[in-house]
Amino acid sequence: MIGLISATAAGASARDRLATAWPGRTRVYDGPVREAVERAFAECDQLVCFLATGATVRLLAPLLADKSTDPGVVCVDEAGRYAVSLLGGHGGGANSLATEVGSTLSATPVITTATDATGIPGLDTLGLPFEGAVATVTRAMLDGAPVTLRADTVWPLPPLPPNVTAGGAGGVPAARPHVQGPTGPTDHAPQGVPTPSTPAGTVRPGAALLVSDRVVPLGPADVVLRPPSLVVGVGASRGVGVDEVYGLVVDVLRDAGLSALSVGELATVDAKADEPGIVGAAAELGVPVRTYPADVLASVDVPNPSDAPLAAVGTPSVAEAAALAAAGRGGELLVPKRKSSPLGRPAMATCAVVRRAPRGRLAVVGLGPGARDLVTPRAVAELRRASVLVGLDQYVDQIRDLLRPGTRVIESGLGREEERARTAVAEARAGHAVALIGSGDAGVYAMASPALAEAADDIEVVGVPGVTAALAAAAILGAPLGHDHVSISLSDLHTPWEVIERRVRAAAEADIVVTFYNPRSRGRDWQLPKALALLAEHRRGTTPVGVVRNASRPDGTSHLTTLARIDPTTVDMMTVVTVGNTATREIAGRMVTPRGYRWQSEGAR
Repeated sequence: MIGLISATAAGASARDRLATAWPGRTRVYDGPVREAVERAFAECDQLVCFLATGATVRLLAPLLADKSTDPGVVCVDEAGRYAVSLLGGHGGGANSLATEVGSTLSATPVITTATDATGIPGLDTLGLPFEGAVATVTRAMLDGAPVTLRADTVWPLPPLPPNVTAGGAGGVPAARPHVQGPTGPTDHAPQGVPTPSTPAGTVRPGAALLVSDRVVPLGPADVVLRPPSLVVGVGASRGVGVDEVYGLVVDVLRDAGLSALSVGELATVDAKADEPGIVGAAAELGVPVRTYPADVLASVDVPNPSDAPLAAVGTPSVAEAAALAAAGRGGELLVPKRKSSPLGRPAMATCAVVRRAPRGRLAVVGLGPGARDLVTPRAVAELRRASVLVGLDQYVDQIRDLLRPGTRVIESGLGREEERARTAVAEARAGHAVALIGSGDAGVYAMASPALAEAADDIEVVGVPGVTAALAAAAILGAPLGHDHVSISLSDLHTPWEVIERRVRAAAEADIVVTFYNPRSRGRDWQLPKALALLAEHRRGTTPVGVVRNASRPDGTSHLTTLARIDPTTVDMMTVVTVGNTATREIAGRMVTPRGYRWQSEGAR
């Protein structure tokens, strides 16, 4: 919950705007300001104070306890000009809250934490649990001092500055001897990424950043990030206690030298989904419970099947089978089934531990039609998260300033879409966080289709929608897509013209508004006139047609014409052409397709 506090009428006005914009997320604290701040500080995860920064500091000072538990605080001036991240920028989420408040109130976010100011990712903002000297290692990263990066396996981290370099081999044996690359096991790791032969936990002089799910020795200038790489499978008798399940899991992890902070989930059979002991143990660990039908678990090959669970729930294995099922392809059984050992009575719980194979992350990002303000915040976040960016060279140039320092860029020219898709998937399979960019929406005549045709379930894939050219052009023209509409590409480089023509005829006969992508190039100058002629067989020559070039860009142009008067020679590959249906009209210089035909018929009477 976000507590909102103000002291004046001007502050209350901005406060109420925020409360209205974020229903369910905020709580207004009235009354004397000091008391309001004290109550909100104790009850809320974050605060937004519509007060002077000096006054807010004095009110907060007696309340501060620990940066890991204090709420994040944002201070907004009464004129609503600035949203200042005042307290808990990272741990309390005040930096991101200041950005949100600024966006909602049209205020400028003020963020002064060093990592955000320099574009270096804060180690405490990566979404991974951590242990050790995070402030010391972060300071070394900022100062350009040498920081050694060591990891059991490649993990999809954001780009790190050049002074963070992969360490050499030696010391504690690596937990995994190989990384599964795009064509098989490999010891190679691209620039800035640790090799699996570089084990976490090797103590060396200077700062060190470790990535490991194992319990490792930490020096005074070491920090370890805990990836969610472990799955704990749990089987239990009805009525088992939380303490027995939780105690078993903790003991098993400790004996195996594994960190509980790297447990991503507990897994079990569907019949135990509501077992209080399992649910409670997951709550103690702070992880979800994933369940599987008994027949699914029965099909998993395990080393220690048993007749007891087969008779009880219909599968010869629960703990091992559930952990292996949840881990997915390449999961490694680290700890076989082990029973609890309560004093004076039979065991009621079993567990097994599986390590997931490393999974890279591929974000397919739509950049919109070209204008910077139409690049979505989610797209920007993914660009800054990626350690590898793959894209068309001209699109890379559009967003290069949004990338963090250290991002590895792989760019190529027109006509190499399939190659870019294969490259992006291969980089993700190597364990990296990858962003594959395209214009408009990545799923509309762009990179999502070839990328997903290459990708299997061994990588995480995230789609980031963007404003596609048809929508950007429609907003400029008026409301041409107010009723049913279709987009058709006129490029016959990959689709036979016979197929394209059949689709144009179908749209014409069905009286659907059509937006043509890739309408005309120097080598393809007859397809657009042919498509327009097909539409003209079913629509009047006065049907409105919108022609928009470089929609949303500074050099963009648009004009409204008709099906009979459009000049195809004014159209190129940077243009989209929208042809109305029989209900589309020009109204006050705008192209409008009625949302419902009843409205049109009533207006005609």
